[in-house]
Amino acid sequence: MTDFFDAKQSFANAPQNNIVVFTEKQREMIETVLKILASFAPERCERIQERIQDLEGLVTSIANFPSLLEKHELTADLRTPQSLIDSLISNQNEGDTTLQLPSKATLGKGFLVAKIHTFSSLTKLCKRTPELLSYAQDFNIETISMMFLLLAEDVYLNLIRDTSIPEDSRRHLAMSLLLLWEHRNDQTINDIAPVLQSVWNARRKLAPAFGTMMGTSELLLISIQMDSQWIKFIKQKLGEPEVSQAMEEFLFGLSYEQILKLRSILKNKGISAIGRDEVSTFLGQHVKTDAGQDYRDFYSLYTVRRDNARSRRRMDLPGPHKTLEDYFILFVMQLTKEK
Repeated sequence: MTDFFDAKQSFANAPQNNIVVFTEKQREMIETVLKILASFAPERCERIQERIQDLEGLVTSIANFPSLLEKHELTADLRTPQSLIDSLISNQNEGDTTLQLPSKATLGKGFLVAKIHTFSSLTKLCKRTPELLSYAQDFNIETISMMFLLLAEDVYLNLIRDTSIPEDSRRHLAMSLLLLWEHRNDQTINDIAPVLQSVWNARRKLAPAFGTMMGTSELLLISIQMDSQWIKFIKQKLGEPEVSQAMEEFLFGLSYEQILKLRSILKNKGISAIGRDEVSTFLGQHVKTDAGQDYRDFYSLYTVRRDNARSRRRMDLPGPHKTLEDYFILFVMQLTKEK
């Protein structure tokens, strides 16, 4: 038995359609590629169609689970959107939260990962097939956008559990997370994903002088000056030590602790700066400071910074207690709230 729950923080304006397997644009892209492939590679075309059907079947199964935006009498408890938000806000336990999250959230994440792999495979197929080469970039852009949705879920969970953030802001974040879980879409992330992608591209093009932060923030500002939100973020927040430290971690591909160690080594040796390829030698350990174009590099390096930030916060150690993505997404959401 279910009915819409009219909580204090209303979901009345939330879209009630469930997970959309493919956007209209994505479906048109797939149909176009299948039509071209059918003329010279029917077997490959059939395999792609089978994968598409698998994704559609996943969504059909997920839709059978109770909506997160409605009141439900579950086996042992009554669950409402408000009770879910309360649970997210009050949960301060450390460790993995998988078993504390709704089934629909976990299943939806699996669907998103499967969809990312599908679009990544289609990107590679287009790159290898002359007749499809012109579609490779579009599939790659869609893949990266989905990766940012995966990242957003992590960011929201991080920020919701951060008691240094006002509770009303954390409740707003929790509401956004429920909507993301329910529909596997998020307008805030859709809006800022191109900005974060631009930052990543700028990071790849920059050759920061390891041992000093001189000039890097200015170069970033020049590289992505087309986005007003990022400019505001740089101007208003980069002066805060933790934000600056998180920026350094993002730019250099090193942890806060490794940056301090490297600066100490270089200072003692009287060396002002070194290149990316020399970092591992000076630190005496392999570190991945190069920034690849693969979306998996972005997500992998993000998770390393995320885990390091969580550890510092848990043990009250110096250094950034949030990632650059955390700080930026929180900043954007606060700007939106003020409007």
